[in-house]
Amino acid sequence: MSEQKRIGILTSGGDCAGLNPTIRAVVLRAVEHYGWEVMGIRQATHGLMKDPPDAVSLQPQQMDPLLTAGGTILGTTNKGNPFAFPMADGTVCDRSADIIAGYHQLGLDALIGIGGDGSMAILRQLAQQGNWNLVGIPKTIDNDVGVTEWSVGFDTAVSIATEAVERLQFTAASHSRVLILEVMGRDAGHIAISAGIAGGADIILIPEIPYALDNVCAKIKERQQQGRNHCLIVVAEAVRTETGTPLTYTDGLGECRLGGIGQYLSEQICGRHVAETRVTVLGHVQRGGMPSPTDRLIGSAFGVAAVDLIAEDHFDQIVTWQNRQVVSVPILDAIAHYRAVNTTGTLAKTARGLGIYLGD
Repeated sequence: MSEQKRIGILTSGGDCAGLNPTIRAVVLRAVEHYGWEVMGIRQATHGLMKDPPDAVSLQPQQMDPLLTAGGTILGTTNKGNPFAFPMADGTVCDRSADIIAGYHQLGLDALIGIGGDGSMAILRQLAQQGNWNLVGIPKTIDNDVGVTEWSVGFDTAVSIATEAVERLQFTAASHSRVLILEVMGRDAGHIAISAGIAGGADIILIPEIPYALDNVCAKIKERQQQGRNHCLIVVAEAVRTETGTPLTYTDGLGECRLGGIGQYLSEQICGRHVAETRVTVLGHVQRGGMPSPTDRLIGSAFGVAAVDLIAEDHFDQIVTWQNRQVVSVPILDAIAHYRAVNTTGTLAKTARGLGIYLGD
């Protein structure tokens, strides 16, 4: 046991399955084992920006429903860099001092931040500037945080994408079509290659590997010549056109978003009179719903380990999953480089060994 502490916890960046089990683990470990108080900060750093800070004391008796609950009870945001925060008049303002003041106003001894590489970079900068004690927990459906083999949310996203591929197999075969599934993956193709292999895709396109449309069409024709009347393509949203042009659109708020690669591939395949195609964009379905058992386990292990790091006064660290165990590493090491798909690694070798076209 250690001395009484008050710690904060927030979820930052895009939501995903597994955040609530992680929050639950932090509260149970901190309160029931160490006798500490845990303050849940709403809407990430936006909650610390308010005066008074938007935070609530979290109790173990509130945690029972969280193990299987999707999303995050604390809310989250992936907008508004606090060092260049957008104001109502269209200007930007450095709000970092307000956020730092919120941490100290709550009387926190440490903060556990759950987020991806972008969130971790911002939180660490705030911690260094504001003399915070920070411990990080990696979460991202893209699984692209460096060093760690697993991030909270990835397994559930893969499970949902895999189920989508499985369902599309039947309608593709029924109508003798090429069905294209566009999945998330801002910078990396981990969801696409994992779900594509697990779901039985014939073609998997990821941003790490260039492709040729002639070869995509050749793969479809090869299946037709074998008497297999349909084809499944899984593509990550960050994949570019054959010539390297990124496909984006501007949303109603004027923000640039990835999207359109599925439709682009469909038009190219149809335009070459290879096959009739249909496109499914899975989108935010991959983020929602009940967390998989693996995400519950990973989140629980990370939550306990993060609290234990605080008890040991071991800060500026992020918990990671390496070789079937939790290992802490400096936050800077984890976010120095994003984790792309290894194009010569086991998954890529497996896909090629199964005859899946990857683009090379």
